[in-house]
Amino acid sequence: MVRAAVLPAVGAPLEITDIDLPATGPGQVRVRLAAAGVCHSDLSLSNGTMRVPVPAVLGHEGAGTVVSVGEGVTHIAPGDPVVLNWAPSCGACHHCGIGEVWLCADALSGAGNVYARTAGGTDLHPGLNVAAFAEETVVAANCVLPVPDGIPLVDAALLGCAILTGYGAVHHSARVRAGESVAVFGVGGVGLAVLQSARIAGAGQIVAVDVSPEKEELARAAGATDFLIASDTTAREIRKLTGGQGADVAIECVGRAVTIRTAWDSTRRGGRTTVVGIGGKDQQVTFNALEIFHFGRTLTGCVYGNSDPARDLPVLAEHIRAGRLDLGGMVTEQIGLDGIPAAFDNMIAGKGGRALVVF
Repeated sequence: MVRAAVLPAVGAPLEITDIDLPATGPGQVRVRLAAAGVCHSDLSLSNGTMRVPVPAVLGHEGAGTVVSVGEGVTHIAPGDPVVLNWAPSCGACHHCGIGEVWLCADALSGAGNVYARTAGGTDLHPGLNVAAFAEETVVAANCVLPVPDGIPLVDAALLGCAILTGYGAVHHSARVRAGESVAVFGVGGVGLAVLQSARIAGAGQIVAVDVSPEKEELARAAGATDFLIASDTTAREIRKLTGGQGADVAIECVGRAVTIRTAWDSTRRGGRTTVVGIGGKDQQVTFNALEIFHFGRTLTGCVYGNSDPARDLPVLAEHIRAGRLDLGGMVTEQIGLDGIPAAFDNMIAGKGGRALVVF
Protein backbone atom coordinates (compact mmCIF):
# COMPACT_ATOMS: atom_id res chain seq x y z
CA MET A 1 0.00 0.00 0.00
CA VAL A 2 1.23 3.48 -0.90
CA ARG A 3 -0.20 6.97 -0.43
CA ALA A 4 -1.65 8.65 -3.50
CA ALA A 5 -3.86 11.52 -4.64
CA VAL A 6 -7.02 9.96 -6.10
CA LEU A 7 -9.57 11.77 -8.27
CA PRO A 8 -12.79 9.86 -7.45
CA ALA A 9 -14.88 11.60 -10.14
CA VAL A 10 -14.62 14.56 -12.50
CA GLY A 11 -15.09 17.75 -10.51
CA ALA A 12 -14.72 15.99 -7.15
CA PRO A 13 -12.07 16.95 -4.58
CA LEU A 14 -8.88 14.91 -4.59
CA GLU A 15 -8.63 12.27 -1.88
CA ILE A 16 -5.24 11.53 -0.31
CA THR A 17 -5.51 7.86 0.53
CA ASP A 18 -3.80 4.47 0.48
CA ILE A 19 -3.85 2.48 -2.76
CA ASP A 20 -2.82 -1.09 -3.48
CA LEU A 21 -0.24 -1.42 -6.27
CA PRO A 22 0.11 -4.84 -7.91
CA ALA A 23 3.39 -6.67 -8.32
CA THR A 24 5.55 -5.58 -11.24
CA GLY A 25 4.44 -7.59 -14.28
CA PRO A 26 6.12 -8.37 -17.62
CA GLY A 27 7.12 -5.22 -19.47
CA GLN A 28 6.50 -3.06 -16.40
CA VAL A 29 8.59 -0.93 -14.05
CA ARG A 30 7.93 0.03 -10.45
CA VAL A 31 9.20 3.49 -9.52
CA ARG A 32 9.55 5.17 -6.13
CA LEU A 33 8.80 8.85 -6.77
CA ALA A 34 11.25 11.52 -5.65
CA ALA A 35 9.17 14.44 -6.89
CA ALA A 36 6.19 15.31 -9.10
CA GLY A 37 5.28 18.68 -10.58
CA VAL A 38 1.73 19.99 -10.32
CA CYS A 39 0.85 20.90 -13.91
CA HIS A 40 -2.15 22.75 -15.32
CA SER A 41 -2.97 19.58 -17.26
CA ASP A 42 -3.67 17.84 -13.94
CA LEU A 43 -6.15 20.59 -13.14
CA SER A 44 -7.68 20.15 -16.61
CA LEU A 45 -8.13 16.43 -15.90
CA SER A 46 -9.74 17.07 -12.55
CA ASN A 47 -12.28 19.57 -13.88
CA GLY A 48 -13.11 17.64 -17.06
CA THR A 49 -11.47 19.90 -19.64
CA MET A 50 -9.48 16.81 -20.62
CA ARG A 51 -11.25 13.48 -20.27
CA VAL A 52 -9.72 10.34 -18.79
CA PRO A 53 -11.30 7.32 -17.12
CA VAL A 54 -11.98 7.80 -13.41
CA PRO A 55 -11.42 7.09 -10.57
CA ALA A 56 -7.78 7.90 -11.34
CA VAL A 57 -4.50 8.81 -9.75
CA LEU A 58 -3.37 12.04 -11.39
CA GLY A 59 0.17 13.38 -11.88
CA HIS A 60 2.26 13.03 -15.03
CA GLU A 61 5.41 15.10 -14.45
CA GLY A 62 7.71 13.09 -12.22
CA ALA A 63 11.02 11.43 -11.53
CA GLY A 64 12.14 8.72 -9.16
CA THR A 65 14.14 5.58 -8.59
CA VAL A 66 13.42 2.16 -10.10
CA VAL A 67 12.36 -0.32 -7.43
CA SER A 68 11.85 -3.35 -9.65
CA VAL A 69 11.47 -4.33 -13.29
CA GLY A 70 9.36 -7.02 -14.90
CA GLU A 71 10.29 -9.72 -17.35
CA GLY A 72 11.62 -8.39 -20.64
CA VAL A 73 12.72 -4.98 -19.35
CA THR A 74 16.39 -4.47 -20.16
CA HIS A 75 17.01 -0.72 -20.69
CA ILE A 76 16.88 0.15 -16.99
CA ALA A 77 17.49 -1.70 -13.70
CA PRO A 78 16.57 -1.40 -10.01
CA GLY A 79 18.29 1.61 -8.48
CA ASP A 80 18.35 3.63 -11.70
CA PRO A 81 17.06 7.22 -11.59
CA VAL A 82 14.35 7.77 -14.19
CA VAL A 83 12.08 10.46 -15.63
CA LEU A 84 8.48 9.47 -16.26
CA ASN A 85 7.31 9.85 -19.87
CA TRP A 86 3.53 10.27 -19.85
CA ALA A 87 3.20 10.17 -23.65
CA PRO A 88 5.34 7.28 -24.91
CA SER A 89 5.37 6.66 -28.66
CA CYS A 90 4.28 3.28 -29.96
CA GLY A 91 6.68 3.41 -32.91
CA ALA A 92 4.13 1.79 -35.22
CA CYS A 93 1.31 4.26 -35.96
CA HIS A 94 1.22 6.71 -38.87
CA HIS A 95 2.55 9.66 -36.87
CA CYS A 96 5.39 7.69 -35.33
CA GLY A 97 6.26 6.43 -38.81
CA ILE A 98 6.71 9.99 -40.12
CA GLY A 99 8.65 11.16 -37.07
CA GLU A 100 5.85 13.02 -35.27
CA VAL A 101 6.08 10.93 -32.11
CA TRP A 102 4.37 13.63 -30.01
CA LEU A 103 1.17 12.88 -31.96
CA CYS A 104 1.35 9.11 -31.45
CA ALA A 105 -2.14 7.61 -31.82
CA ASP A 106 -1.56 5.20 -28.93
CA ALA A 107 0.34 7.50 -26.55
CA LEU A 108 -2.46 7.61 -23.97
CA SER A 109 -3.80 4.09 -24.43
CA GLY A 110 -2.51 3.08 -21.00
CA ALA A 111 -4.71 5.65 -19.27
CA GLY A 112 -7.69 3.34 -19.76
CA ASN A 113 -6.07 0.44 -17.93
CA VAL A 114 -6.77 -0.55 -14.34
CA TYR A 115 -3.39 -0.25 -12.69
CA ALA A 116 -4.19 -0.25 -8.95
CA ARG A 117 -7.04 -0.41 -6.43
CA THR A 118 -8.11 1.53 -3.40
CA ALA A 119 -7.95 -0.10 0.02
CA GLY A 120 -11.65 -0.79 -0.44
CA GLY A 121 -11.12 -2.58 -3.75
CA THR A 122 -12.20 0.13 -6.22
CA ASP A 123 -10.40 -0.02 -9.56
CA LEU A 124 -8.08 2.90 -10.33
CA HIS A 125 -6.73 4.23 -13.63
CA PRO A 126 -3.39 6.02 -14.16
CA GLY A 127 -4.51 9.54 -15.13
CA LEU A 128 -1.99 10.20 -17.91
CA ASN A 129 -0.37 6.76 -17.98
CA VAL A 130 2.06 7.28 -15.10
CA ALA A 131 0.08 8.27 -11.95
CA ALA A 132 2.88 10.38 -10.48
CA PHE A 133 0.86 11.74 -7.55
CA ALA A 134 1.78 8.70 -5.47
CA GLU A 135 4.69 7.52 -3.37
CA GLU A 136 5.24 4.72 -5.90
CA THR A 137 3.79 3.80 -9.27
CA VAL A 138 3.87 0.90 -11.73
CA VAL A 139 4.18 1.90 -15.39
CA ALA A 140 4.88 0.39 -18.79
CA ALA A 141 8.59 0.17 -19.53
CA ASN A 142 8.36 2.73 -22.33
CA CYS A 143 7.10 5.29 -19.78
CA VAL A 144 10.51 5.67 -18.15
CA LEU A 145 13.70 7.28 -19.43
CA PRO A 146 17.07 7.41 -17.66
CA VAL A 147 17.81 10.69 -15.88
CA PRO A 148 20.80 12.27 -17.64
CA ASP A 149 24.03 12.42 -15.67
CA GLY A 150 24.48 15.40 -13.40
CA ILE A 151 20.78 16.26 -13.00
CA PRO A 152 19.44 16.19 -9.40
CA LEU A 153 16.60 13.70 -9.16
CA VAL A 154 14.07 16.09 -7.59
CA ASP A 155 14.75 18.73 -10.25
CA ALA A 156 14.53 16.08 -12.97
CA ALA A 157 10.77 15.80 -12.39
CA LEU A 158 10.28 19.03 -14.36
CA LEU A 159 11.85 17.40 -17.40
CA GLY A 160 8.79 15.17 -17.69
CA CYS A 161 6.48 17.92 -18.94
CA ALA A 162 7.14 21.63 -18.29
CA ILE A 163 10.66 21.74 -19.67
CA LEU A 164 10.08 19.46 -22.65
CA THR A 165 6.91 21.40 -23.51
CA GLY A 166 8.39 24.87 -23.08
CA TYR A 167 11.69 24.13 -24.79
CA GLY A 168 9.95 22.34 -27.63
CA ALA A 169 7.44 25.15 -28.14
CA VAL A 170 10.34 27.53 -28.74
CA HIS A 171 12.75 25.30 -30.65
CA HIS A 172 10.50 22.81 -32.48
CA SER A 173 7.17 24.57 -32.99
CA ALA A 174 7.82 28.33 -33.15
CA ARG A 175 11.46 27.81 -34.20
CA VAL A 176 12.63 31.04 -32.65
CA ARG A 177 15.72 32.48 -34.32
CA ALA A 178 18.45 34.61 -32.77
CA GLY A 179 17.47 38.27 -32.57
CA GLU A 180 13.72 37.69 -32.94
CA SER A 181 11.19 39.20 -30.54
CA VAL A 182 9.02 36.81 -28.55
CA ALA A 183 5.85 37.44 -26.52
CA VAL A 184 4.99 34.80 -23.91
CA PHE A 185 1.46 34.66 -22.50
CA GLY A 186 1.21 33.03 -19.09
CA VAL A 187 4.07 32.81 -16.59
CA GLY A 188 3.30 29.48 -14.96
CA GLY A 189 5.56 26.43 -15.06
CA VAL A 190 5.45 26.01 -18.83
CA GLY A 191 5.62 29.76 -19.43
CA LEU A 192 8.77 30.00 -17.33
CA ALA A 193 10.29 27.18 -19.39
CA VAL A 194 9.32 29.05 -22.58
CA LEU A 195 10.99 32.24 -21.32
CA GLN A 196 14.22 30.42 -20.50
CA SER A 197 14.16 28.60 -23.82
CA ALA A 198 13.61 31.84 -25.76
CA ARG A 199 16.64 33.28 -24.01
CA ILE A 200 18.65 30.17 -24.91
CA ALA A 201 17.52 30.55 -28.54
CA GLY A 202 19.01 34.05 -28.56
CA ALA A 203 15.74 36.02 -28.78
CA GLY A 204 16.39 39.73 -28.72
CA GLN A 205 13.30 41.02 -26.93
CA ILE A 206 11.23 38.76 -24.70
CA VAL A 207 7.92 40.16 -23.45
CA ALA A 208 6.18 38.23 -20.67
CA VAL A 209 2.44 38.73 -20.12
CA ASP A 210 0.47 37.60 -17.07
CA VAL A 211 -2.57 38.61 -15.04
CA SER A 212 -0.52 38.73 -11.84
CA PRO A 213 1.98 41.54 -11.17
CA GLU A 214 3.71 39.24 -8.67
CA LYS A 215 4.98 37.17 -11.63
CA GLU A 216 7.27 39.95 -12.90
CA GLU A 217 10.27 38.97 -10.79
CA LEU A 218 9.96 35.31 -11.85
CA ALA A 219 9.56 36.30 -15.49
CA ARG A 220 12.59 38.59 -15.56
CA ALA A 221 14.73 36.00 -13.77
CA ALA A 222 13.77 33.51 -16.50
CA GLY A 223 14.80 35.87 -19.30
CA ALA A 224 12.00 38.38 -19.91
CA THR A 225 13.21 41.81 -20.99
CA ASP A 226 9.74 43.32 -20.54
CA PHE A 227 6.70 42.47 -18.44
CA LEU A 228 3.07 43.42 -19.04
CA ILE A 229 -0.06 42.93 -16.97
CA ALA A 230 -2.68 41.32 -19.23
CA SER A 231 -5.38 43.78 -20.29
CA ASP A 232 -7.53 44.83 -23.24
CA THR A 233 -4.58 46.84 -24.56
CA THR A 234 -1.94 44.10 -24.38
CA ALA A 235 -1.62 43.65 -28.14
CA ARG A 236 -1.24 47.39 -28.63
CA GLU A 237 1.42 47.57 -25.90
CA ILE A 238 3.40 44.73 -27.48
CA ARG A 239 3.31 46.43 -30.86
CA LYS A 240 4.57 49.63 -29.22
CA LEU A 241 7.42 47.74 -27.53
CA THR A 242 8.41 46.16 -30.86
CA GLY A 243 8.64 49.28 -32.98
CA GLY A 244 5.01 49.21 -34.07
CA GLN A 245 5.36 45.86 -35.84
CA GLY A 246 4.33 43.26 -33.28
CA ALA A 247 6.34 40.31 -32.00
CA ASP A 248 7.98 37.93 -34.45
CA VAL A 249 6.67 35.07 -32.31
CA ALA A 250 3.88 34.81 -29.73
CA ILE A 251 3.58 31.71 -27.52
CA GLU A 252 0.33 31.21 -25.62
CA CYS A 253 0.58 29.07 -22.46
CA VAL A 254 -2.87 29.66 -20.96
CA GLY A 255 -5.46 27.93 -23.14
CA ARG A 256 -8.13 30.64 -23.15
CA ALA A 257 -9.83 32.01 -26.24
CA VAL A 258 -9.18 35.63 -25.32
CA THR A 259 -5.48 34.95 -24.70
CA ILE A 260 -5.07 33.05 -27.97
CA ARG A 261 -6.74 35.89 -29.85
CA THR A 262 -4.52 38.45 -28.09
CA ALA A 263 -1.40 36.44 -28.90
CA TRP A 264 -2.44 36.41 -32.57
CA ASP A 265 -3.11 40.16 -32.50
CA SER A 266 0.30 40.75 -30.89
CA THR A 267 2.18 39.03 -33.70
CA ARG A 268 3.57 41.01 -36.65
CA ARG A 269 2.53 40.42 -40.24
CA GLY A 270 4.15 37.18 -41.29
CA GLY A 271 4.84 36.22 -37.67
CA ARG A 272 4.18 32.95 -35.87
CA THR A 273 1.70 32.26 -33.06
CA THR A 274 2.07 28.98 -31.19
CA VAL A 275 -0.64 27.74 -28.81
CA VAL A 276 0.62 25.54 -25.97
CA GLY A 277 -2.21 26.06 -23.47
CA ILE A 278 -5.01 23.49 -23.30
CA GLY A 279 -8.44 25.08 -23.51
CA GLY A 280 -11.94 23.66 -23.27
CA LYS A 281 -14.35 23.02 -26.12
CA ASP A 282 -16.31 26.09 -25.04
CA GLN A 283 -13.31 28.35 -25.77
CA GLN A 284 -14.12 29.49 -29.30
CA VAL A 285 -11.55 31.64 -31.13
CA THR A 286 -12.82 33.70 -34.08
CA PHE A 287 -10.95 35.11 -37.09
CA ASN A 288 -12.28 36.72 -40.24
CA ALA A 289 -11.17 35.55 -43.66
CA LEU A 290 -9.67 38.90 -44.68
CA GLU A 291 -7.32 39.18 -41.71
CA ILE A 292 -6.01 35.66 -42.26
CA PHE A 293 -5.03 36.69 -45.78
CA HIS A 294 -3.85 40.18 -44.89
CA PHE A 295 -1.61 39.41 -41.93
CA GLY A 296 -0.06 36.26 -43.36
CA ARG A 297 0.53 34.93 -39.86
CA THR A 298 0.93 31.30 -38.92
CA LEU A 299 -1.20 29.87 -36.07
CA THR A 300 0.07 26.54 -34.78
CA GLY A 301 -1.00 24.09 -32.10
CA CYS A 302 1.74 22.48 -30.04
CA VAL A 303 1.45 19.10 -28.31
CA TYR A 304 4.06 18.25 -25.64
CA GLY A 305 6.35 20.81 -27.26
CA ASN A 306 6.46 18.72 -30.45
CA SER A 307 9.17 16.88 -28.54
CA ASP A 308 10.76 13.47 -28.72
CA PRO A 309 11.89 12.90 -25.12
CA ALA A 310 14.56 10.35 -26.08
CA ARG A 311 16.08 12.89 -28.47
CA ASP A 312 15.55 16.04 -26.42
CA LEU A 313 16.49 15.01 -22.87
CA PRO A 314 20.24 14.84 -23.61
CA VAL A 315 20.05 18.30 -25.20
CA LEU A 316 18.23 19.71 -22.20
CA ALA A 317 20.69 18.07 -19.84
CA GLU A 318 23.56 19.85 -21.55
CA HIS A 319 21.82 23.20 -21.11
CA ILE A 320 21.23 22.41 -17.42
CA ARG A 321 24.82 21.34 -16.78
CA ALA A 322 26.08 24.48 -18.54
CA GLY A 323 23.90 26.68 -16.35
CA ARG A 324 21.76 27.96 -19.22
CA LEU A 325 18.59 26.25 -17.98
CA ASP A 326 17.62 26.66 -14.31
CA LEU A 327 15.16 24.03 -13.09
CA GLY A 328 15.13 25.06 -9.45
CA GLY A 329 14.27 28.66 -10.31
CA MET A 330 10.94 27.54 -11.75
CA VAL A 331 9.77 26.02 -8.46
CA THR A 332 7.99 28.47 -6.18
CA GLU A 333 6.89 25.96 -3.54
CA GLN A 334 7.60 22.43 -2.41
CA ILE A 335 4.62 20.55 -1.00
CA GLY A 336 3.42 17.12 0.07
CA LEU A 337 0.58 15.16 -1.50
CA ASP A 338 -1.92 16.94 0.74
CA GLY A 339 -0.81 20.29 -0.72
CA ILE A 340 -2.00 19.49 -4.27
CA PRO A 341 -5.55 20.90 -3.86
CA ALA A 342 -4.12 24.23 -2.68
CA ALA A 343 -1.69 24.16 -5.61
CA PHE A 344 -4.69 23.74 -7.95
CA ASP A 345 -6.32 26.77 -6.30
CA ASN A 346 -3.14 28.80 -6.81
CA MET A 347 -3.09 27.89 -10.52
CA ILE A 348 -6.70 29.01 -10.88
CA ALA A 349 -5.83 32.28 -9.13
CA GLY A 350 -2.72 32.76 -11.28
CA LYS A 351 -0.31 32.54 -8.36
CA GLY A 352 3.24 31.19 -8.38
CA GLY A 353 5.31 29.17 -10.81
CA ARG A 354 5.65 25.40 -10.47
CA ALA A 355 4.55 23.64 -7.27
CA LEU A 356 6.60 20.49 -6.71
CA VAL A 357 5.43 17.51 -4.65
CA VAL A 358 8.51 16.18 -2.90
CA PHE A 359 8.32 12.69 -1.36
